[in-house]
Amino acid sequence: MSEPLPLHRSHETVVATEPRPAVVARELYKTFVGGDGSALHVLDNAELTVAGGEVVAIIGESGSGKSTLLHLLGGLDLPTSGDVTIDGQPLRRLSEDQLSHLRNEKVGFVFQFHHLLREFTAEENVMMPQLIAGTDPRQARARARELLADVGLERRLEHKPTQLSGGEQQRVAVARALANDPVILLADEPSGNLDPSTSEHLHDLLFGVSARHGSAMVVVTHDMGLAARADRVLELENGRLVARAPRLPG
Repeated sequence: MSEPLPLHRSHETVVATEPRPAVVARELYKTFVGGDGSALHVLDNAELTVAGGEVVAIIGESGSGKSTLLHLLGGLDLPTSGDVTIDGQPLRRLSEDQLSHLRNEKVGFVFQFHHLLREFTAEENVMMPQLIAGTDPRQARARARELLADVGLERRLEHKPTQLSGGEQQRVAVARALANDPVILLADEPSGNLDPSTSEHLHDLLFGVSARHGSAMVVVTHDMGLAARADRVLELENGRLVARAPRLPG
């Protein structure tokens, strides 16, 4: 005779968890103090959460603090008060060495001016973040070639920045930003120094590589066409981020 079933069964409960946000900024204030003691308040309780894989565009007038905000999000600067967390790690708790390590491995930067190392080839520029992180040189080279092929520069591996067009240099910068599989890309007017046609190609590239690599992206831009392609558009106004509907040019 079989034993009776127990009156109560223990069930293992599986709880679905939300993916960890790429970047969270809470109550950010940033004040710059001039030589005469005057204070310039740039950010005033700015807040932002960017989910993994999400693209957020930041717009606003020149001088509104967009680049300052991007620097805080990427750990290039610290807020006067408030907190930034990247992939679950609060930046205020990190030493300078730890912060540098986190930036190299978790954050990809693409600026208006590419800041490539002029004495190195495209391949070597893309290898550099990996070598700093301790990646084996052979693996770093293979990864650099894969990324440069991804941005259409597989035939420009040995070219130095002075041998590349402005658009090509910026594509190398995008490949370099992706070298260590960052959780977030931060782009500051990435096409601001390019002609309209090259800009459009760069925008396609940025959105394409962000989607393929699963990286979140925050892009600061005056280009409303670029902003309209983002998942969200936020305007930095009087030091705070305000949600805006995309406004197409024309």
